[in-house]
Amino acid sequence: MHEHQFRQQNQVTSPFLFALELGYYAGLIWGAVLWLFYWLSFTKVLPGFLLEPFFKHEFLKSTAGQIAGWLSFIAFSVIASLIYVLLLRKLKGPWPGIAYGILWWAVLFIALNPWLRLTDPVKKLPWDTNISEVCIFILWGLFIGYTAAQEFTDEKLREPKKVTG
Repeated sequence: MHEHQFRQQNQVTSPFLFALELGYYAGLIWGAVLWLFYWLSFTKVLPGFLLEPFFKHEFLKSTAGQIAGWLSFIAFSVIASLIYVLLLRKLKGPWPGIAYGILWWAVLFIALNPWLRLTDPVKKLPWDTNISEVCIFILWGLFIGYTAAQEFTDEKLREPKKVTG
């Protein structure tokens, strides 16, 4: 057996490093979708809504503020991915990730919003904004959860490769 084949068979994914990378890409991709949805007026929630307690609202409306918001969503996604990978990575299928996305939407838009004032209350936001935000968080959670499930529960990846001839 060649050394390269031996290393591939015994390679174990580091949950911490995997979560960092997963969170980065989740934030990069779904933060861009948040920004696109805002730009297309599907949502009234600013891309930088997570920074609302720390920056002036007018700044968050600017291009620099929207980029800062995208970066904050990447940082938030890294934290959320670390939590998911550390606690829930062994759950199989898409449903745990979907539930995780809904849970984070509820935490940010319902539970913490009265204190942090990230957005207008859900009852005052237009229906298209609420639907768009919930859908983005569902897809974001699905991305995190299903990617983690594939990495940590797909046993086919850990089976020895058959060497022919």
